[in-house]
Amino acid sequence: MSNSLVTVAYIAASILFILSLGGLSHQESASKGNIYGIIGMAIAFVATAFSAQVTGYSTLITMMIPGVIIGAIVASRVAMTSMPELVAILHSFVGLAAVLVGIANYLNPDPQLVGVEATIHQLEIYIGVFIGAITFTGSLVAFGKLRAILSSKPLTLPGRHLLNLGMLIATVGLGFVFMQTSFPNSLQPLLIMTGIACILGVHLVAAIGGADMPVVISMLNSYSGWAAAAAGFMLSNDLLIITGALVGSSGAILSYIMCRAMNRSFISVILGGFGESSPKGKADDSQTTGGTVHTISVDETVELLMHARSVIITPGYGMAVAQAQHGVSELTKFLRQHKVNVRFGIHPVAGRLPGHMNVLLAEANVPYDIVLEMDEINADFPETDVVLVIGANDTVNPSAMEDPSSPIAGMPVLEVWKASHVVVMKRSLASGYAGVDNPLFYKENTQMLFGDAKQNVDKILTHLREFESESQGATERVLVG
Repeated sequence: MSNSLVTVAYIAASILFILSLGGLSHQESASKGNIYGIIGMAIAFVATAFSAQVTGYSTLITMMIPGVIIGAIVASRVAMTSMPELVAILHSFVGLAAVLVGIANYLNPDPQLVGVEATIHQLEIYIGVFIGAITFTGSLVAFGKLRAILSSKPLTLPGRHLLNLGMLIATVGLGFVFMQTSFPNSLQPLLIMTGIACILGVHLVAAIGGADMPVVISMLNSYSGWAAAAAGFMLSNDLLIITGALVGSSGAILSYIMCRAMNRSFISVILGGFGESSPKGKADDSQTTGGTVHTISVDETVELLMHARSVIITPGYGMAVAQAQHGVSELTKFLRQHKVNVRFGIHPVAGRLPGHMNVLLAEANVPYDIVLEMDEINADFPETDVVLVIGANDTVNPSAMEDPSSPIAGMPVLEVWKASHVVVMKRSLASGYAGVDNPLFYKENTQMLFGDAKQNVDKILTHLREFESESQGATERVLVG
């Protein structure tokens, strides 16, 4: 394939990637956005594979087939609840690829690069390896936290900020040595820097608490994009540069949006330590905040829903863990058939991944038009009869607005407590990922429906259908009589 044809293919793929990002910004167009991305990647792969620069097809096929098989198996088997972990581990692969590409480029220098061009190429290698190493190990730690292999609590070592600063200074110093030393003697500072960057990646993410993990995922997504862009510079691949820049910038913008949704600066997230001194909620009916817990049964919940004209459902990660989205979808369909105005309130950081709840609800065929963002629905809670909080915790915590001393003070939350009745479905009174106790559980208009969310939703739906059948039977008997 000629270079001009490859360039045309790269331009087409770049346009498709941009259209893909645009499509993924809305639920209604997300499916089309995925298709654009798939077609764009297929064009990019074919154009690169058949370009003049690629000759080792046996090696390419040998590496490609296992990757395709492994990717297909993992993608087909991963549960929606495990999607954040999958994204984190895939980010680590991008980081590792950038490291390996950088070192391979260094070990196989291009003799045509001389003078300023050679200096720029060396700088590309150094920066690319640095970003890739941080992305690699940071993503592994994020995977471990999301998978509960590692504790979600922030690792707050004494003088951790000075430690990070020291590693950055050492990286810069090794960079000067690397740039001023000729091949192959400059390999040593490059490898030492790689080790330091790996440690820095571990420490940066380990110091970030579980409450900030959605931001960490989008942040690592940005890092992986910049790592890919750096690899594109090293390989002189324009499409890789464009794609990496798109991913890097979109991830950075998403991180900024998520930080705004949590009323936290990006720097404070990177510095970590959030929730380190927050007391854990207790898994019983104790009065940990000076209030009384009011429990409710499935039958009583059904009674509330039967008399409700407006219902808002606010899902959280607990719904994902219980895999209750399909039951929630059926419950929504039943209530809407009985003229109940049912809508969903989605917090920007609900779940462990940006858009996590939206994807789960879309999977369960919940209509897009009733799934609303926090800013769109917050004003409607005072006129709402019943709010069903399903597995959400930190995103509905009133202490963010009522307690200036709370670690989450100022964080915008779904103001569910303003509704007439609030039913919280949780297994216990345990605190959320932020490790902050939730006063919502003790408010007068809040009632706790303890147990597995999926089982409780299914029981509520069964009872509603039984009541409907009984009502229809009674009506028929009256007409016959």
